[in-house]
Amino acid sequence: MYKYYGLAAFVILLDQWTKWLIVKNMEYGERIALWDPWFGLLSHRNRGAAWGMLEGQIWLFSIVTVVVIGAIIYFYHKEAKGKPLFQVGLMLLLGGALGNFIDRLFRGEVVDFADVLIPIINYDFPIFNVADAALTIAVVLLMIGLIVEDKKEKRQVKQ
Repeated sequence: MYKYYGLAAFVILLDQWTKWLIVKNMEYGERIALWDPWFGLLSHRNRGAAWGMLEGQIWLFSIVTVVVIGAIIYFYHKEAKGKPLFQVGLMLLLGGALGNFIDRLFRGEVVDFADVLIPIINYDFPIFNVADAALTIAVVLLMIGLIVEDKKEKRQVKQ
């Protein structure tokens, strides 16, 4: 059961390392094209939540994050036992939440750097980081897990 905590630790370490590289090696606003124009590194800071919402409300994010972390750990130990998809999803969620929380606590803002353009619809996706990617993947895995568990329960009721 505890083996998945290593996944959360890996996400936190990778997230903090990549952010440190960006802060150390790039000026704020500087962009490095990697696969122009679709993908690049853009040194950006976010003082709000997703897509800059509620900018400057660090106290609110701190309270919410502590509650969410507690809920993740609770659900991991009480509800995810024997359900690897839930365990992985919850640990990705934990790692992502803690990665951005560390930024808010020590920097007062979150370092973002992945800049993606979706040319088919000419959409410049909001700039994100490793923690954000882990959070997004976690939500998808948890939704898939819920669907799988729901189907299992329906099969058991029919039998």
